[in-house]
Amino acid sequence: MVAEEGVRVVRCGGSELNFRRAVFSADSKYIFCVSGDFIKIYSTATEECVHILQGHRNLVTGIQLNPNNHLQLYSCSSDGTIKLWDYIDGILIKTFRVGCELHALFTLSCAEDSVFVTTNKEKPDVFQLASVKLPKSSSQEVEAKELSFVLDYVNQSPKCIAFGNKGEYVAAVRDFYLSVYFFKKKTTTRFTLSSARNKKHARNNFTCVACHPKEDCIATGHKDGKIRLWRNFDDEKKYTYTCLHWHHDLVMDLAFSVTGSSLLSGGRESVLVEWREAAEKNKEFLPRLGATIEHISVSPAGDLFCTSHSDNKITIIHRNLEASAVIQGLVKDRSIFTGLMIDPRTKALVLNGKPGHLQFYSLQSDKQLYNLDIIQQEYISDSGLIQIELTKAAFGCYGNWLATVEQRQEKEAELELQMKLWMYNKKTQGFVLNTKVNMPHEDHITALCFCNTEKSESSMLVTASKDGHFKVWMLTDDSDIYKKAVGWTCDFVGSYHKYQATNCCFSEDGSLLAVSFEEIVTIWDSETWELKCTFCQRAGKIRHLCFGRLTCSKYLLGVTENGILCCWNLLSCALEWSTKLNVRVMEPDPNSENIAAITQSSVGSDVFVFKPSEPRPLYIQKNICREEVLWGVFVPRDVPESFTSEAYQWLNRSQFYFLTKSQSLLTFSTQSPEEKLTPTSKQLLAEESLPTTPFYFLLGKHRQQEQNDKLNEALENELVQLPLTENIPAISELLRTPAHVLPSASFLCSMFVKSLLLSKETKSAEENPDDVDMEEEKESDDSDEENNFTEKIQDANNTDLEEDIIHQLSKSEEKELKKFRKVDYSWIAAL
Repeated sequence: MVAEEGVRVVRCGGSELNFRRAVFSADSKYIFCVSGDFIKIYSTATEECVHILQGHRNLVTGIQLNPNNHLQLYSCSSDGTIKLWDYIDGILIKTFRVGCELHALFTLSCAEDSVFVTTNKEKPDVFQLASVKLPKSSSQEVEAKELSFVLDYVNQSPKCIAFGNKGEYVAAVRDFYLSVYFFKKKTTTRFTLSSARNKKHARNNFTCVACHPKEDCIATGHKDGKIRLWRNFDDEKKYTYTCLHWHHDLVMDLAFSVTGSSLLSGGRESVLVEWREAAEKNKEFLPRLGATIEHISVSPAGDLFCTSHSDNKITIIHRNLEASAVIQGLVKDRSIFTGLMIDPRTKALVLNGKPGHLQFYSLQSDKQLYNLDIIQQEYISDSGLIQIELTKAAFGCYGNWLATVEQRQEKEAELELQMKLWMYNKKTQGFVLNTKVNMPHEDHITALCFCNTEKSESSMLVTASKDGHFKVWMLTDDSDIYKKAVGWTCDFVGSYHKYQATNCCFSEDGSLLAVSFEEIVTIWDSETWELKCTFCQRAGKIRHLCFGRLTCSKYLLGVTENGILCCWNLLSCALEWSTKLNVRVMEPDPNSENIAAITQSSVGSDVFVFKPSEPRPLYIQKNICREEVLWGVFVPRDVPESFTSEAYQWLNRSQFYFLTKSQSLLTFSTQSPEEKLTPTSKQLLAEESLPTTPFYFLLGKHRQQEQNDKLNEALENELVQLPLTENIPAISELLRTPAHVLPSASFLCSMFVKSLLLSKETKSAEENPDDVDMEEEKESDDSDEENNFTEKIQDANNTDLEEDIIHQLSKSEEKELKKFRKVDYSWIAAL
């Protein structure tokens, strides 16, 4: 039974992993990344999310390791707070309330009790760099109002601010200006590039900055693709700079290696460039990273790099420029044309991904499973080029078929339209192109749907178009003398008074097809394709259309553009009820009669859950999010929930997910993202966090091998083993529980000593021979024949004693003899 007050709207995925630079742990085992108002911790070895730090009430804008404690992490947010975390245990240690909106965070090892942040001035587009003193206090929440301003008129992005040479100076870039502030001198030098609009200085704008860790050298990236290395910048007249140029477009980010021997750069070419010794000739490349590089990070140990990409991906790279792991979040396309779908086979969320692809996204692990290339053409990154768009997709026949529609229109009269049907191949465990139809309609396709019923003899697909027609496509036998094959052909074409067809859907049993033609809804018989009836409300064009399910299958619901929700009764062919509701999303639950409708208001989005047979809603929640909701989908649960309240019973069989305008994925749940993590993830974090000392490298593996040898030897001799320490709860708790939350040593001592004592069951057989003999007497029920047989053996052994050495039976042989004694040989008498 689940408490109803625990149900709430939670973010379950879709947040940007590439919003800020990722941060490595000191030992390079973990990588931290901002994800909305959460901080996610991934393992660099397994790519698995091991912790989610939650506590901020708004967008997290910066994360940095605590320079004085490598097991702690600082974070800042737009909610005006700086939080200190113990990331190993996922514990919030302290919260510092600054009181103003924070946009970036920086830490220095030389500044023990302060951090640097970027804040707003009075004007919204003017930012400044300030130092915040973090007071020491035993309370968990502390006021940190003491700010000292360092630089004015800086860029909001943290890529445009960098600290150099162990914190001696800070460099900031904005527009055509480079400002350098020296902390000891408390002076600022400023350098300006030409902003003239001629060819030579057309795109001199600064885009990013990085400082050499050991030398007085500043690297700046520019909009024209050039990298400038500045030296002698302590004097505004004697400064010099050299140029490196490979990128054809703007430089997105720069980062020096830990030693400063190389400089990393990235941009829209999806290529990581390593400049060795900052020389034009010494360049190394890691190409084909898949998307624009937006951020570059270097681990404190220097053995790993990582790049954050525009497709919400983080690539972890070894020092030799080899990609070792990819952490892929929900890919954010320019617009989601296909809507949200569920793959019947994998239960994955399917929607637009990379250009021309469908992404299959795991809702359980918040991770992308794979991409399906639909358009199968090389994507050319050019802002002026009109691309081929993947506009529609639908699954049919329990995941055996997938239909997609792609289009490209450069001019009004030049529409390129193509429909593809993909068949699932069990051998390759993927979809294979089966049928390709060029120009299935003369105008844009507005909807497509499969007839997914068990009783249907053949597969059926319906497409609706602005050309005023809907077409029925049937799966037919396309075999020839060479091979057996199937294909899709057009079986029927329907229309209604030359109106544009806008929506289509099948009833639950597949006997009826509903097609909306602007303001009119038509009902067709799916066997004879005879028009049965029409509904007309004259309240605007039909935006959404769906049939009821189960006991409500006799109802048809439609939403108009003028904000009217209508429910028609198919038996009486009349309007059952209607209401004024500005519905943006309407989704039926496949496992129940419930229908979820999301409306948009000036304050935010509201959700209504109802049954078509009852005009009274079952559940209403206002302001589920501030943004506009674009899509929604019900996902059947593997294990049903047990909500007893009538208001929450609609969540028992299915879970409702919805996607906002910023492409954040939300759902109704009783668990936070941290609670949804699998136990294996947290176990992995606990095991990897144990320290690896130099003595372990010298003796640890050798001792472990010795223990394995002793264990095998004990198993062969069938000796009773002592209990292993890893199986003793007291010892495992003592080793894995953080020291600051353990009770006193006096309390643990008695429990620890008792766990090391041997129980009576673990005593060896040699110490208790009498007990063994008694057990043998109880177990043995020897017959007279068996006794005579053993006496003969003893006599034979006695005679052998005089001539040869006595042969002693091993314990395994004695056990085999005992088994033979217990065998029933009475069946021999019946022969």
